[in-house]
Amino acid sequence: MPQLVGGAHHALSIGELSERSGVAPSALHFYERNGLISSERTSGNQRRYRRDALRRVAFIRVSQRVGIPLKEIRAALDSLPEGRTPTKRDWSRLSRLWRSELDARIAALEHLRRDLDGCIGCGCLSLKACRLQNPEDSLGDGGTGPRRWEPGSPDLDAVYPEKPDA
Repeated sequence: MPQLVGGAHHALSIGELSERSGVAPSALHFYERNGLISSERTSGNQRRYRRDALRRVAFIRVSQRVGIPLKEIRAALDSLPEGRTPTKRDWSRLSRLWRSELDARIAALEHLRRDLDGCIGCGCLSLKACRLQNPEDSLGDGGTGPRRWEPGSPDLDAVYPEKPDA
């Protein structure tokens, strides 16, 4: 039951929203900067969130847990009339839209799990059997050893633009 203060619904401070939602204040600030939630300011310039922000934060967290990028979550929230909070019907509609993307991710992970049995994980030893990172033993043409992670390799330079200390 919403708390009533002076006949109006009690707005939540950042601390209250954080405690109730289980989301760190820094994450709530991030969500607000990215247009996922909004607040109003008091005369003392403190943030106050409407109580429906709890449902929006829950929607965001569940969407993130199933792998939906924040950009798509924001687009979903923006698609709601007048920026209202998602309802059960909205979640059902949006989850149907996201289902094919999630099915594709699941299929890719299942494929990875099947192929991982014959691999040491990264292909750095240029094993002929590594179908994930070294098809047809293409790394073996460059020499012996951990080709992907030696200084000067294109893969290492992409990760460390400046040469790591030896």
